Amino acid sequence: MAQALSTSALFLNVSLLLVMVLFFSNNVLGMKQHHNKKQATQNYRDALSKSILFFEGQRSGKLPANQRMKWRKDSGLSDGSAMHVDLVGGYYDAGDNVKFGFPMAFTTTMLSWSVIEFGGMMKGELQHAKDAIRWATDYLLKATSHPNTIYVQVGDANSDHACWERPEDMDTPRTVLKIDSQNPGSDVAAETAAALAAASIVFRRSDPSYSKLLLKTSIKVFEFADKFRGPYSNSLKSFVCPFYCSYSGYQDELLWGAAWLHRATKNPKYLNYIKLNGQTLGADESDNTFGWDNKHVGARILLSKAYLVQNVKELHDYKGHADNFICSIIPGASFSSTQYTRGGLLFKMGDSNMQYVTSTSFLLLTYAKYLTFSSQTVSCAGTVVTAKKLRSIAKRQVDYLLGENPMRMSYMVGYGSKYPKRIHHRGSSLPSISSHPARIACHAGFSVLGSTAPNPNVLVGAVVGGPDAQDRFPDLRSDYEQSEPATYINAPLVGALAYLAHSSGQI
Repeated sequence: MAQALSTSALFLNVSLLLVMVLFFSNNVLGMKQHHNKKQATQNYRDALSKSILFFEGQRSGKLPANQRMKWRKDSGLSDGSAMHVDLVGGYYDAGDNVKFGFPMAFTTTMLSWSVIEFGGMMKGELQHAKDAIRWATDYLLKATSHPNTIYVQVGDANSDHACWERPEDMDTPRTVLKIDSQNPGSDVAAETAAALAAASIVFRRSDPSYSKLLLKTSIKVFEFADKFRGPYSNSLKSFVCPFYCSYSGYQDELLWGAAWLHRATKNPKYLNYIKLNGQTLGADESDNTFGWDNKHVGARILLSKAYLVQNVKELHDYKGHADNFICSIIPGASFSSTQYTRGGLLFKMGDSNMQYVTSTSFLLLTYAKYLTFSSQTVSCAGTVVTAKKLRSIAKRQVDYLLGENPMRMSYMVGYGSKYPKRIHHRGSSLPSISSHPARIACHAGFSVLGSTAPNPNVLVGAVVGGPDAQDRFPDLRSDYEQSEPATYINAPLVGALAYLAHSSGQI
């Protein structure tokens, strides 16, 4: 009997101990999970959703039944007719009603790269991101449908900018501009090839036939870009400058286009092209600004993957080229050449600076991914910089954009409690077709340009040019440098937000 009691007591004690351990473990785990959630001060998932939704507000053409940005309606339905081609569709680049092919192609490349690297983290937003890409690629296929010709712009920017009217009302000339063998444009052509190649990877599994069409077209377009060399702003200067002049030349786009075709095709001829031409195309130049004009940095990061992840030994030098860029942007380091505001924002220039914030943040997160896979680091003048450090810098930039800044405001429209209300955007600032069906004439719209009233249509997800070098933002509609959104600001941000939403457990 005594033996039975002692056994029962032992069993009871062990049971109580197990209960206590389980209770303690659950509470610690709960605290840990709660702590992880507290680490993320921003709702990256909400920002991701809105950053993609923005593209629906920039659509040109016949809008689909599933259009979510309801205040926008059909526009530009006769685009291309001036040259007897169908150029309906695509995107307006920013706050005006012109379709510029150069930034549109770059936007497409960066949206595609966002999905290629971080699409697996997007969950329910992945299809929306693919829809945004396809809206562009459908248009780019139309623009490249004639051999050795690319239609690179619809609309006369000078006439368009002389009006302040809704895209649905526009009656300015829908001038069609093209490049061909007589008037080359290797920059816009190679960027278009990059866009089509990158998008072909996005659709490889979900729509194989479309993917093959994109890649087949990309190969032809790149051959055209390489064979007939020259910047498009030579022959089209009066139309594309100063708006989207090719200031950096076309060499960066040829390297960028070849890099994307190498990744999309695995054809050794593109690797050979890069090996033969890389140096003359500026592979090791120290131009550390990545955006719609200059692609050198993007090409270096992209090609570094072939070495770091796929062990393509011939591209070893691109790890060094990529590292040089990384070293140039480390905040506060003696070897850094990048300016940051007192509030912590990367600052490249006063006009639409946020495009460099989003593009750089994307490259940091992407390179961190490659470094982690290969267990490598970056060496900057003897200082070791880890993938974790790169992610931390990128997160700080995105957090600033979303509201952690001296102005305590989000620079994404519709995100957070305080955001820009008077953005430089014709469609957003004028009454919608639904609320004001009558046409608003060219000059009549200018009455709202200087108004302090908030825009009646919220262009959800639009990221504006951002604050000045002193972290100030006046929120003035007339201030296009700081208050105008653009597709190429949002495109790389999509990938960065997907990573941050996933890493913080929000998606």
